[in-house]
Amino acid sequence: LDVTLSPNPSLTFRTIGGILDFYLFMGPTPENVVQQYTEAIGRPHMPAYWSLGFQLSRWGYGSLDVLKETVDRMKRYDIPYDVQHFDIDYMERRLDFTYDKVNFAGLPEFMKELKKSGKHNVVILDPFITKDEEPGTYRPYELGQEMGVWVNNSDGVTPAVGQAWPPGDSVFPDYTNPRTVEWWTQLCLEFKDVLDYDGIWIDMNEPSNFMRGQRPGCADNEINNPPYTPRISDRSLAEKTLCPDSKTYLGDHYNTHSLFGWSQTEPTFNVVQQATGKRAFVLSRSTFVGSGKHGGHWLGDNFSQWKDLRRSVVGILEFNLFGIPYIGADICGFNYNTTYELCLRWMQLGSFYPFSRNHNAEGNSEQDPAVFGDAFAKISRATLRIRYSLLPYLYTLFYESHVYGGTVVRSLMHEFTSDQETHGIDTAFLWGPAFMITPVLEEATRSVTVYFPEAQWFDYYTVLPSAWKKNYATVSAPLNKIPLFIRGGYILPQQAPATTTTESRLNPFGLIIALDEQGQASGSLFWDDGDSIDTIEKENYFLAKYTFSKVS
Repeated sequence: LDVTLSPNPSLTFRTIGGILDFYLFMGPTPENVVQQYTEAIGRPHMPAYWSLGFQLSRWGYGSLDVLKETVDRMKRYDIPYDVQHFDIDYMERRLDFTYDKVNFAGLPEFMKELKKSGKHNVVILDPFITKDEEPGTYRPYELGQEMGVWVNNSDGVTPAVGQAWPPGDSVFPDYTNPRTVEWWTQLCLEFKDVLDYDGIWIDMNEPSNFMRGQRPGCADNEINNPPYTPRISDRSLAEKTLCPDSKTYLGDHYNTHSLFGWSQTEPTFNVVQQATGKRAFVLSRSTFVGSGKHGGHWLGDNFSQWKDLRRSVVGILEFNLFGIPYIGADICGFNYNTTYELCLRWMQLGSFYPFSRNHNAEGNSEQDPAVFGDAFAKISRATLRIRYSLLPYLYTLFYESHVYGGTVVRSLMHEFTSDQETHGIDTAFLWGPAFMITPVLEEATRSVTVYFPEAQWFDYYTVLPSAWKKNYATVSAPLNKIPLFIRGGYILPQQAPATTTTESRLNPFGLIIALDEQGQASGSLFWDDGDSIDTIEKENYFLAKYTFSKVS
């Protein structure tokens, strides 16, 4: 199947068969459509408060020493930072459920130290398991073999064998099989006793395979080579994955391929809650309709290029439409080496992604916000402190999304639908109805053109009302500043920032009251302990509604 969107507006569905069910969500507003859609597919999960803090990651620390140096310099510059991610280089030879006891000797103790300092840890796990270790030495494979948890070849009996990160050949767990869920749950619970994780990042779960189909190649039949193939990599359904005629518990891989990451997300969410006794953090590369109920997403392996910085705004807006509001892009870019200015502008924009994480690929130069020197660190710190001060507002938006199913980040069109000018704007975005972020998206640029829809707008920094209404204005944006605006008529809860949310949650609260032309404003604050399971369902929270009106 492929679906083509045209500006007419029109949709063209091109398919070789199957049953097409159409659901129409009538709105009438864009925000209503998203609420109705998530009512059908499942509301977004309520994230833990700590997961709204800034996060650091790198594939290629290579050793615990390098990671420790990174953590130390973040501390030296006092840059807000809540979560450390561990990519595949923490593993022994890239084997799931292990850690490298040479290069990462002392990792379990270090993770406990990070937790003591108020931070949280997220470990990566891949969905392929090597079958070629010495017998009796690699339990994840042997237990899986015993329990019969793999995706099978077309015979439905022998496991599909491909190649991925671990040495030798790999087999692929079939998460649509309840036995696989048991196997995965057991291994994740046991691993918690080895590395004290707070969340799990599930990667490569398309599923990714470094071959075209499994060994010895895909049979020439109608499922593997259908009469029409959409314009995908090499026009092959098996490219970098498994043959479509492979068998999963629910049927042919041809029918279940798109469900692989989705079917891994819920069991991972459940086991993280079981293992930690707290709200789950799950980050998945592969998503499908309804994934937002149990996980968040990042926009995949982007590049350190200005066009990818710009595109990320579109990506975070889209995933909010899909009911996956916990979304962000790799800040500063994943592939290629970043540059000082690109990374600085990306730190500024990324400070306002719902999921804010700087991540980098193996072989690239370091790009954490503390590595570029004083000036860069100071600007990153200042921008992240704005994020941290507004976390009570962001957290309240996630509460509203979880309960009513709307967006957290939205386009101007969602709030000003009748204003045609807003329909094409994908370079600025809003947190909820009231906070506009207008990032610099081009190199060597020191101003941005901002469209101000019909409302009273206040400059976040000066708190002065802007003179602009329903027109464009050029706004100054020196290197140390990302332009931010507050919409009149709204009350935003805030809290004094700190270096972690563990500390900031203890600080005094405040309110930003931005009046509309009638001298009125309203807003709300949702607050709970930040990481207990089902506080909303158990009604174990505080919810305040604020209103203000000027007495003339």
